[in-house]
Amino acid sequence: MFVATNKKGIPTNMSNKEVGALTPARTSEILEKYNSKRCNTLRRNALSKSLVTDVIYDSSSVQGVASHFSIDIDTMKVCDQKASGRCWIFAGLNVLREIIAKKLGVKQFELSQNYISLYDKIEKANYALETLIKLNDREPEDRTKQFILNMPVSDGGQWDMFVNLVKKYGVMPKEAFPETWQSEHTANLNFLLNASIREFASKIYGLKDEKEIRSIKDSYMEKIYTMFLNAFGVPPKEFSFEYEDKEGKFQRLDKLTPVGFYNEYIGDSIDEYQSLINSPTSDKPYLRNFTIDYLGNVIEGKDINHLNIEMDRMEEVIISQLKDGLPVWFGSDVSFYRIRDHFAWDDNALDYETFFDLNIEFEKGKMLDFRNSAMNHAMVITGVDLVDGKPTKWKIENSWGAENGKSGYYVMSESWFHKFVYQAVCLKKYLSEAENKATLEEPIHLNPWDPMGTLAD
Repeated sequence: MFVATNKKGIPTNMSNKEVGALTPARTSEILEKYNSKRCNTLRRNALSKSLVTDVIYDSSSVQGVASHFSIDIDTMKVCDQKASGRCWIFAGLNVLREIIAKKLGVKQFELSQNYISLYDKIEKANYALETLIKLNDREPEDRTKQFILNMPVSDGGQWDMFVNLVKKYGVMPKEAFPETWQSEHTANLNFLLNASIREFASKIYGLKDEKEIRSIKDSYMEKIYTMFLNAFGVPPKEFSFEYEDKEGKFQRLDKLTPVGFYNEYIGDSIDEYQSLINSPTSDKPYLRNFTIDYLGNVIEGKDINHLNIEMDRMEEVIISQLKDGLPVWFGSDVSFYRIRDHFAWDDNALDYETFFDLNIEFEKGKMLDFRNSAMNHAMVITGVDLVDGKPTKWKIENSWGAENGKSGYYVMSESWFHKFVYQAVCLKKYLSEAENKATLEEPIHLNPWDPMGTLAD
């Protein structure tokens, strides 16, 4: 039957509201096609009582994958972030504890994640309140203000935010300030904190008196500070560090302070680390550094600084650091192709396309531009397997506890690593002269919602 159409191919008897509608005729056509394929019955039955990842898992992805590496740093037991999004803190402290352990000959220990988490929450709250004071003359529907109000404070963070915290507050062993239930299960406190920050924004909106605004801010900050002291605990001003050295001998250091302990064993060496990113998007030229507006925690701390480089070059820098026995903090998107309790992550492990006829990944730059991927988890690289000088797989220290992966460690294939790693933090001595020079240039400012501003949690 002939149907008249306009220049766009749309039937002339169709209203604007009907254009693009899922009509009964089209629905019947799809359902008939679905029922004609017996494989859909099999798929439906398989999905009815199983996880999607279990149904589409391809066991061939782990064939021949061994947990042996040509470069393998001897690191300590993994930690467990529990029901919190503090992976970036755990990963950062895991890097620092290896440095401290080498200097003291410590066999096994953890640094207090709760101690850094406490001050991160307090500093982030202060940062958010100050940001909302700066944006107070903007309407609530302003895009930047809306972005801040959507999630003023979360558990997540980035490397430079970690640096700000340890330089200001120092570090201490976990025994000196252990976890609490609240520090390991942060959802309720995050909800309360963010509701309070939004209430603060509503209270100061329209006010012009700076003194009045500051008074309101001080009141909120005191209440928030008190809440986290109650929830996470009051850290000691002084502590002792008892440990067993690698010869099995008992050692004890007394009358330590967090800042003194940090300065003695880490100090200014942390300033020698540089955040490297791989963002192959048209708005981010390589060999340029970037910062993100309104992203931070410590007001007086350093700003985020990312140097964008090509992925092959990032891998070269990482390998150079690993060869010297130094682990690497890195950020990636773990949404794709990983199974929490499986030790090997590979981009062939889950066959979405065969089962659903849908492709969940495409070119890396477009994945960033169209919000299909971004960094969301930080871990530590502790090894790599090189064949003819090229990486084939990577050893990863995670913070999901020893019951996952292989005693908490994972093997990542080179193809997964290339596609989904977005950030690595390496010592500046492994960068070229041109790369180090680029890090000192005035950074290009990115919007708060840029993919490179996402937080690892």
